[in-house]
Amino acid sequence: YNYFFLFIISTILHLFYYFTNCIFFPRYFLVGSNNAQTKHRVLKIDRTEPRDLVIIDDKHVYSQQEVRELLGRLDLGNRTKIGQKGSSGLSRAVSAYGIVGFVRFLEGYYIVLITKRRRMADIGGHSIYKIEDTNMIYIPNDSVRVTHPDEARYVRIFQNVDLSSNFYFSYSYDLSHSLQYNMTLLQMPCDAGESEELNTSGRQDSFDIFEEEGIPTQVVHGLINEPYAKYVWNVRLLEKVKDIVHPDWLLYIIHGFCGQSKLLIYGRPVHVTLIARRSSRFAGTRFLKRGANCEGDVANEVETEQIIHDASVMSLTAGSFSSCVQVRGSVPLYWSQDISTMMPKPPIRLDQADPYAHVAALHFDQMLQRFGSPIIILNLVKKREKRKHEKILSEEFYPAITNLNQFLPPEHGIEYIAWDMARYTKSKLCNVLDRLSMIAENVVKRTGFFVNRPDFYCHTLRPDERWGDLGGKVTPNGRIQTGVLRTNCVDCLDRTNTAQFMVGKCALAYQLYALGMIDKPKLQFDTDCVSRLFEELYEDHGDTLSLQYGGSQLVHRVKTYRKIAPWTQHSKDIMQTLSRYYSNAFSDADRQDAINLFLQVFQPSESKPHLWELPTDFYLHHSDTMVLPHQQHSYTHWWTDGLLTFLPSPYDEAQCEKNRRKVAVKRMNRFDESIDIYTEFFKPYELTSFDDTFSIAMTNSSREFMPKTVGLDPSPFTVRKPDESAKSVLGSKSSKEEAVLQRKTAASAPPPPSEEQISSSSEDDSEEEREEDGTASQRSTPIRLTEPSDSSRLHEVFTIKHALTPSGLVWIC
Repeated sequence: YNYFFLFIISTILHLFYYFTNCIFFPRYFLVGSNNAQTKHRVLKIDRTEPRDLVIIDDKHVYSQQEVRELLGRLDLGNRTKIGQKGSSGLSRAVSAYGIVGFVRFLEGYYIVLITKRRRMADIGGHSIYKIEDTNMIYIPNDSVRVTHPDEARYVRIFQNVDLSSNFYFSYSYDLSHSLQYNMTLLQMPCDAGESEELNTSGRQDSFDIFEEEGIPTQVVHGLINEPYAKYVWNVRLLEKVKDIVHPDWLLYIIHGFCGQSKLLIYGRPVHVTLIARRSSRFAGTRFLKRGANCEGDVANEVETEQIIHDASVMSLTAGSFSSCVQVRGSVPLYWSQDISTMMPKPPIRLDQADPYAHVAALHFDQMLQRFGSPIIILNLVKKREKRKHEKILSEEFYPAITNLNQFLPPEHGIEYIAWDMARYTKSKLCNVLDRLSMIAENVVKRTGFFVNRPDFYCHTLRPDERWGDLGGKVTPNGRIQTGVLRTNCVDCLDRTNTAQFMVGKCALAYQLYALGMIDKPKLQFDTDCVSRLFEELYEDHGDTLSLQYGGSQLVHRVKTYRKIAPWTQHSKDIMQTLSRYYSNAFSDADRQDAINLFLQVFQPSESKPHLWELPTDFYLHHSDTMVLPHQQHSYTHWWTDGLLTFLPSPYDEAQCEKNRRKVAVKRMNRFDESIDIYTEFFKPYELTSFDDTFSIAMTNSSREFMPKTVGLDPSPFTVRKPDESAKSVLGSKSSKEEAVLQRKTAASAPPPPSEEQISSSSEDDSEEEREEDGTASQRSTPIRLTEPSDSSRLHEVFTIKHALTPSGLVWIC
């Protein structure tokens, strides 16, 4: 592989927070070091300024001996009595793993430190951590503190954003970008004139075994990339110190989801990783953030990436990797829902006319830059309703897409797929997942996916006709994904997560085939790989995103749409519906205030009203309402200049001057610790327990999902009967027969009760079948009860009648 660069590992992996005991010159000292304790950096924070942040970084790299001598001199010079042994001039306050940022309300600045972390995933030796606990420390000394009565309230609001809940970071891997973007950077052609000089520091920094033999030093190029600010949640908290301190002090965090499981294929480990990045722009809660703002940023926008990695080779540059990206987000129009009426489903209203699709143009311009073409829209909102509700969005969305497409070249046009998933679910003759599977197959064939290696020879020996029709762009190093699927419903929660799961399942088959793991790009349900490991990952992913935006877990899951969910699941759905309604009605406003304060969308000041005094935050998220735009965006040439030159490839990954300015390159010794992934990941200088290693602790398909029966086929792709985990379906059956068997299994299960009566406030309920005058409606649902011993013999057929009274009670007879 022609890799010219390596990612540089931050030298600030551990922090020690010291404070001086001298009352005349109070200081904070932050001492950061790498894992091996061979490189140290020191930050000095002045505590005598009541409102300003004064930080000094000397940019010097200290050895372990030098930093000990420095701390010793600070301890001696800050003692209250010179020469007194009992007193200490320097005390350690806290140990930490990184800086989230600096924030100020009405008094002085606070520093937010990560005090506890947990490893969640590994991508080519680059560890991804989840924040487990933080510490917020007030910087100014008590002697200079100017108190304000509302300071404590702002602190409580800020801390309502739970940093220990689904915030992630990495010291060496850029989580704000996709794997395709990061690996494209590593393959850029290297220009020696653009890189910095070789790091010629002391022998303790890097040890070259060939130096004594007179062999020239082996030089590589380290790379530091500018993160994608849209998915970084602490970018404004670090804005004050970004240009003052060394880049190693800056730790960018994302919000969303990260999960990883190990798929064992006859002992060969394959890591399946799911990363969701939630946008920090126009961020908020369910009913308070709908549609889009004036800059084209939409509510509940999440980029989901699934990464498949052959874990038998750990290196990012030498291993085999594949990734596929999807996006969810609210309909990019000016629309909202009024929650003051306390209704479970407030009416949808269009707040502003947009005849030229200006806001949609800004949104899709961002997508074309990041993903390339084609942009495929899967719109799952309802199309047939007795009273227009969700249909209002479709009637505005489709004309907007048509208007934008008339100015784009036909080969790069935005593709629009509208499908009423809720109505399709209620039909007893239709299979929702079969239809989604067809859509997923067409989508993956259009966009392709990323893989960092050329096709295997086995693809030539055993060709598959579907592989030849695959989209994307073929490169000498593999394939890249061009374009993306954008899925939406009203909330972008339940229906959207199921649709993304089916697209991910289809892409997973192609990814495993591309890496030589399976002989054809097709996977079946009821296997250890799909129905257990992969479905569990996507359900955790959906639950997490639903809690962040909607206030509850998913109401309808994959098993619900397969119609094999147990009866106990329906009572859980009711509780999740009630939880979502309670959260939307009573706690979303406080959560929205906390998000606005954390993201610094609102910055407190004594000269303007307080956050809790604002009647709405509309003006905070729509900048054009406060300041007139300097230039008018074109209605016809609505894309960025130069974008069409690089399509269908993403503009952000193009080799142009604008993108080169975002990357810093440094010539380094091949054996420098800053690029030694092995030492950073395995920590050979630390005493560790084998049972506590991350590779052992992660979810394992063979240990958690495979039945423990002697003689059973251990393949994770073997279809297993739901009621007989110890026996597998005969391997001689064709894929068509297996599909028929799955449908029969699903049909033999009792159908769930009518969902519109179970969850009145969920996004999949149907209002079209309710009576407008509130009179009781009746519905009959035939249920077949079968003998456990013989599933083919009908035992009894009876009818349950549901009567929904005007008071909301359900009678069953």
